[in-house]
Amino acid sequence: MSIITLTTDYGLKDHFVGALKGKILSQHKEAVVVDISHDIDSFNISEASYIIDAAYSSFPKGTVHIIGIDIELKENNQHIAMEWNNHFFIAANNGILSMLIQKIKPQKIVTINIHDRLLPDATDMDVFVTVAVHLAKGGLLNVIGKEIKQLKEVTELQPVIASDSDSIKGYIVYIDQFGNAVTNISKKLFIDISKGRPYEVHFKGKRVKTIFAKYSDVETTDLQNATLAGKHLAIFNEAGFLEIGIYKGNQKTGTASSLLGLRYRDFVMINFNN
Repeated sequence: MSIITLTTDYGLKDHFVGALKGKILSQHKEAVVVDISHDIDSFNISEASYIIDAAYSSFPKGTVHIIGIDIELKENNQHIAMEWNNHFFIAANNGILSMLIQKIKPQKIVTINIHDRLLPDATDMDVFVTVAVHLAKGGLLNVIGKEIKQLKEVTELQPVIASDSDSIKGYIVYIDQFGNAVTNISKKLFIDISKGRPYEVHFKGKRVKTIFAKYSDVETTDLQNATLAGKHLAIFNEAGFLEIGIYKGNQKTGTASSLLGLRYRDFVMINFNN
């Protein structure tokens, strides 16, 4: 089975997503095309990287992932394809993939160089589709590109560990459908730095002393359940990242975004006590 996933900032109002799927199926009618998301904020590479990271591992090994965010070909924004964790990723070299891979070394990365083999009016996405179909059919990376060793690094909005390891400063990279604020502080990073020490999570003048595994775990606190609705809390979500939310919050009664004023790029601090 050949699976090709799509993550873009195209939205669903216009024809772009439908046309994209049509182009894939025109070249590979047996392909299974799966939407991950088309509602990424325009040009938001941090949000795109988080969404891909949260979703890709649910697919079988060998899946090809097209990431259509900020893909205009320029000297400082080359097209690349990467095999990583036994999946294939096609994107612009704009930092999305460097944020994704973190400490796991890619199996191979190539700069795509097939542009002159396509029709003169081929779009950037036409290039991505051609590469995706090639890989989905079992083609090799070195046929469509020249191998490189490094990706473009992005330092903006990356978690910052204090020199004495007594704090982690992270940033909100995504507001989900429920108004929960997802940070780029991973559970793994938290465990590595905390070393079992007590801690406090600070955000927008609020603080919590416990990071729960799931929202319902807040019911184990001493408060009466009736008073818990609307309480702010922190969890490590299913993707393994620190998330700030409101217990039983919704768009009518309020969410972490609407009640706490949390927005993309706001910082969240975890302080550790020795």
